[in-house]
Amino acid sequence: MRTGLAAGLVAALICWTMCSGACTAAELTGRAAYLMDPYSGRVFLEKASDEPVPVASISKLMTLVLILEAVERGELALTDLVTASPFAASKRGSRIWLEAGEQLPLGELVYAIAVGSANDAAVAVAEYMAGSEAAFVELMNRRAQELGLTASRFVNCTGLPEENGECNLMSAKDAALLARHALTVPRLMEYVSTYEYTMRADTTKIPVLWNANKLLRRYYGVDGMKTGFTTEAGYCLIATAERDNLRLIAVTLGHQTEEERESAARTLLDYGFRKYQSLQLYPEGTAVSALDCPTGDPRLANVVVPADFYVTVERGTEVDFSVVIKLDKDLRPPIDKGEAVGTITVLYADEVLGSSVLTVAEDVRKVSFPALIGRLAQALAEAVF
Repeated sequence: MRTGLAAGLVAALICWTMCSGACTAAELTGRAAYLMDPYSGRVFLEKASDEPVPVASISKLMTLVLILEAVERGELALTDLVTASPFAASKRGSRIWLEAGEQLPLGELVYAIAVGSANDAAVAVAEYMAGSEAAFVELMNRRAQELGLTASRFVNCTGLPEENGECNLMSAKDAALLARHALTVPRLMEYVSTYEYTMRADTTKIPVLWNANKLLRRYYGVDGMKTGFTTEAGYCLIATAERDNLRLIAVTLGHQTEEERESAARTLLDYGFRKYQSLQLYPEGTAVSALDCPTGDPRLANVVVPADFYVTVERGTEVDFSVVIKLDKDLRPPIDKGEAVGTITVLYADEVLGSSVLTVAEDVRKVSFPALIGRLAQALAEAVF
C-alpha cells in the first residue's frame, strides 16, 4: 500500500550537491571493500565483495559473538574464572602474556580479545567454552552457516596463519553481515568500542591495551568494531559509525599499511554520510495496522512499530516509496503485549529502504466460550439484517 507520508518526507529532504561525495568501486583501495546500512541491508558500495580472502584478527569478531551469545544464554558468566592452558599461553603475536595455569575472569579476557586482539586470551576462552580450540572452531563454522556467511571458513579462533599455511577466510560481504549481526549481540558493542583497557588492574596492571581501531578517536561517530593484520591478510578493518540515526558498516581488506587502511575506511564512511540520510517514518508506538483475532479479547488489536522507525534515502532525491505490512495469519491467543506479529518493509522500486518487526500494542486473551457464542450470534444477526 502507498503511504501518505511520502510527500512529507520528500519535503523534508535536504537538497545537497554532491560535489565531493562521488565514489566508485574502481576508486577504492585495498583488496576488497563493502559499505552498507545494517538496519535496511542496503549496500552502497562494494569491491570484490564475494571473494574469500584472509582476514587475520577480523575473525575474532566471530569469537566474540560466540562468547557473548553464550553469556546471554546463561551458559557462561562474565565472572567465570578461566584457566590458561600451556597451549593458550604459547600463542604468539598480540597477547596479554598469559602464563600457564593463570586464572582471569572471562569478562577481562573478553576485553583482551576485543581491545588488544590477544591471541592467548582468545584460545584460553575458546578452550574454556568448547573444551578445545578445534571444537570451538567447529562452533565458529556452524554459526557462520547459520548467519548465511557463505564465503567464510575458520581454521582457528585467532586469525593467525597455521603452520601449514591455512588461514581464516571471509569475504568483505560476509564480514559486513557478521558485523550487522554483532550489533544485535548484547554487550558486544561495549567491548569493541573501548579504546583503552588495563589488564590485571588489581595486581600488576600489565599490560595496558590500546585498540588498533584508531577511528574510535579520530572519526566522529565510530564506535566499533575490529581490526586485523597478518602478512597474508594485510591490514584489515571493519568499522561501524552512527550519525543522526544513520548507521553504516564499512569493511576494507588487504591494505599495505595501517594508514592506507584508515584512509580507505574514511573514504567509505565519508561517502555514506555525505550521500545518504536517515529519516523518521514512524515514531515509536505508532499503530500501522490492526490484528484481527476472531477468538481473542479484544477482537481487534493495534499493531505498532516497537521503536522509532527510520528509512535511509539519498540526499536531495525525491522518493516515492511503498510500505508493505505482513501480519502472521496463524497467530492464536493468548498473545502478549510486545510480541512480534509481523513485519513492515519500505520499498523504493525493489530496493529496501528500511524494515522492522511489528508488535501487538496490548495483551490479547482468549475469549471465554459464552462470549465467543455471543460474538458469533451477533455476527450472524448482522449478516441476516
